[in-house]
Amino acid sequence: MEKLNQLQWIVASYNQLGSDAPCDLKFLDSINSTSLQVLDISDNNFSGILPESIGNLSSQINRMTIENNRLSGNIPSSIGNLQGLELLSMGNNKFTGNIPDTIANLIELKYFSADMNKLTGNIPSSIGNLTELMELILNGNNLQGRIPPNLSSNNFSGPVPTFLEHFQLQYLNLSFNNFEGEVPSKGVFLNTSATSLEGNNKLCGGMPILDLPSCSTSIGKRGSSTYIIIAVTCGIVAALILLSLLMTFYWLRRKNSKASLETPSIVGFQQVSYKDIVKATDGFNSSNLIGVGGFGSVYKGTLGDDNKIVAFKVFDLKQRGASKSFMAECEVLKNIRHRNLVKILTACSSVNFRGNEFKALIYEFMENGSLEEWLHPYLAPNGMQRQRLSFVQRLNIAFDIACAVDYLHHQGQNEVIHCDLKPSNILLDAQMNGHVGDFGLARIFPNAIGDLLASQTSSIGLKGTIGYAPPEYGMGSAVSKDGDVYSYGVLLLEIFTGKRPTHNEFKDALNLHDYCAGKGWQI
Repeated sequence: MEKLNQLQWIVASYNQLGSDAPCDLKFLDSINSTSLQVLDISDNNFSGILPESIGNLSSQINRMTIENNRLSGNIPSSIGNLQGLELLSMGNNKFTGNIPDTIANLIELKYFSADMNKLTGNIPSSIGNLTELMELILNGNNLQGRIPPNLSSNNFSGPVPTFLEHFQLQYLNLSFNNFEGEVPSKGVFLNTSATSLEGNNKLCGGMPILDLPSCSTSIGKRGSSTYIIIAVTCGIVAALILLSLLMTFYWLRRKNSKASLETPSIVGFQQVSYKDIVKATDGFNSSNLIGVGGFGSVYKGTLGDDNKIVAFKVFDLKQRGASKSFMAECEVLKNIRHRNLVKILTACSSVNFRGNEFKALIYEFMENGSLEEWLHPYLAPNGMQRQRLSFVQRLNIAFDIACAVDYLHHQGQNEVIHCDLKPSNILLDAQMNGHVGDFGLARIFPNAIGDLLASQTSSIGLKGTIGYAPPEYGMGSAVSKDGDVYSYGVLLLEIFTGKRPTHNEFKDALNLHDYCAGKGWQI
């Protein structure tokens, strides 16, 4: 790896490296990349020690995952040199010795796990300086003495440290130790569902719901507890009011969007008229036709003074649901931006020369057409000959689609469920990068309450395409992120086998999944 000086990611997780022959981490010595950001070799069979040279990796690295291997020896102190680390996961190995004091140098660390090892001694008190830390997991070791932050199933003693109140912890597990004294009543300790204290029989006080014995307290402390109870009650009421406001805002926005999308407003985008589109497509000439879908046709054309090649998706408004599909795509695409989504340039909602309603979307042109044409070459337009996709190309396209779906579900300002993942909706650019398109059936929810609303909203008819849509959609179940994941799984099988889920070969009890299992595919 000496020549890969621009390497940014090393991901080799969930393999069997080291199974056939002993395999250590000496290869880390050969990494000289100054751009490395991610090292993930988890869930393999690497053995031996973690070398001191680990501290010589790139200062840009922010994620290191080496869990679920057979690594042994001490955790090297040089790991404290990697001050950009935000995630360090080294659980389920055979590490021994102390946690090095240098761990406190990782000031950006948000997640640290070293559970299910054989670590001994005290946790460094300086770990309390990691103010960005949100999750700390050290259970299943032989740690002892007084604890700086948390950790279950060890042998910690003394009072629960009050400085844990200042951490932005999402969950704190102190169960089955030997803590004693009063439980703190601020920070994470206010949320009893995020705090586990069972198995510590000498604790007292804390929130009333913990049902611990009362401590010997002064009037001042009793007054403080009363204040905390009032504050928590007010917080719960405020949270309920905020949730109600969010629900109201969502429904008002949804109601207003029905009117606003009739003439879509895509701020800052080029205005294009029906006349411009007619000129760009040479009067919708059949030679410029590059695709036909359920709600209209797609044409290639040139637009603007620079004659940029673009794709025009012209909706057939005589088709039932076409207008709704146009509005759905506008609503989704105006709020999402990702390298693996088809980029919308602008929209046109106008009338044609006969005074009839006209709607079209203008997209960035994808030079290599749809994935369907590459998996099934006989579908390529104008008799164009398609080469077979290599395994690496198929793998890259599958990864691109996964990135796009992850963004839609988790990374955007709203949660988007695509509802129609299939090869014809995956477009390929000049470099054969995959882009997810066609959001005509997509559903959009505010992230804060998306899962709740999706679970309470029933689908009307089948959402998606037969073979790719999950079976429960056909029985009226609500759309969900799981539905997209099911469609992606079917798409993945088709990418690597070249067979449609509706192939004539699949009848009676045989389907694409069983076909792959029977052939011994390892995808």
